[in-house]
Amino acid sequence: MISQFFVLSQRGDNIVFRDYRGEVPKGSAEIFFRKVKFWKGDDGEEAPPIFNVDGVNYLHVKVAGLLFVATTRVNVSPALVLELLQRIARVIKDYLGILNEDSLRKNFVLVYELLDEVIDFGYPQTTSTEVLKSFIFNEPIVVDAGRLPSLGPASLFMLSPLGFEIIQQGSKRMPGTAVTKSVVANEAGGRKREEVFVDIIEKISVTFSSSGYILTSEIDGTIQMKSYLTGNPEIRLALNEDLSIGRSGHSSYDYSSSAGAGMVVLDDCNFHESVRLDNFDLDRTLTLVPPDGEFPVMNYRMTQEFKPPFRVNSLIEEAGAFKAEVMLKVRADFSNTITANTVALHMPLPKYTTRVSFELEPGATGQTTDFKEGNKMLEWGLRKIVGGAEHTLRAKLTFSQDTNMNITKESGPVSMTFTIPMYSASRLQVRYLQIVKKSRTYNPYRWVRYVTHANSYVIRI
Repeated sequence: MISQFFVLSQRGDNIVFRDYRGEVPKGSAEIFFRKVKFWKGDDGEEAPPIFNVDGVNYLHVKVAGLLFVATTRVNVSPALVLELLQRIARVIKDYLGILNEDSLRKNFVLVYELLDEVIDFGYPQTTSTEVLKSFIFNEPIVVDAGRLPSLGPASLFMLSPLGFEIIQQGSKRMPGTAVTKSVVANEAGGRKREEVFVDIIEKISVTFSSSGYILTSEIDGTIQMKSYLTGNPEIRLALNEDLSIGRSGHSSYDYSSSAGAGMVVLDDCNFHESVRLDNFDLDRTLTLVPPDGEFPVMNYRMTQEFKPPFRVNSLIEEAGAFKAEVMLKVRADFSNTITANTVALHMPLPKYTTRVSFELEPGATGQTTDFKEGNKMLEWGLRKIVGGAEHTLRAKLTFSQDTNMNITKESGPVSMTFTIPMYSASRLQVRYLQIVKKSRTYNPYRWVRYVTHANSYVIRI
């Protein structure tokens, strides 16, 4: 049971506000934002998703740069409320197509109509886009998606009409606004474009020792689907034939598979309620009738050793009195047909560091360097890295006192963030995507995308 729900922008502007029970003061949104903005945590940590101020529990998630917040005075299940906030954000995105401040402001009537159906007197009712279609009558106002950032070239594959053969994006290009359409709005002329999107999204966590060995590694993945198909046709989604669930003792680097992708061993997984597993044990095929909107077909976790996409070497050593030198080298260990975007490396420096001068490799483009004086942080940004490429950064440090030979202990570890389109660290693949329909002329578009993000990529010094 929640008392209030509101959505704030990054500036703290109150975009959406609904008070369901009148138990919490009206100024709760301002109290929340001030607390989050000026949160005093160790090492500059952000505010936790749940905290209490003056007897009011604040629970929030950050989606697309917006803060979705719920307040309550009672002892509710935190997991339930956080999941509810995520689902509200997903439902709004299904109806608006694009989830940002502009789309919320232009469609505030539709958003309030959705909130009144999703929550009644603080109690959740339904978060199903398909169920809500029977109660929602406002049409979304389309927001221009031209300014949205893309994942770069070759970020999508299109499957052939039979769903078996994969065609490169060059031969069939997806419109820039295809994945940002509303599930209830039609195309120009009143027609609806028949298509289905499948995203394999993986977040990887790796910790390296100072000598480059992998200490811990984990992949949290999800297969997301967004359907624009009419008539609720049945879909068959086939994964790797040699997919194994549970530890089996096989090496993650066994490439003897006839499919060429190697055995994929997942620790555990769970499926959406609409998924039928009749043939899953036989041929690793998932059968489902997709509901409207975006939903997770399958969530999975993998802790067995896998090949990390990047290797990072770091070195820091003294270079005279009150001086030291840092060298960072990053190498992309994936195919040269793949490009990583928005790569950033961060390295904490000793607290007595006063000045840093940088030296990039000759001819370097699309790279930025910075030294944050406040938290003594070295930052190195690379707009993109092509597979197989190697880049090096050198930095000269100046200190205000003697290091006393503790420079290595007081520096690091190096952390890294990145996004790699069309790359799957676990090697989980969609073999084919079939849409069962009696009509021979029915030929919807099928799009499959792979995206890998860094959840925690840490290199000890």
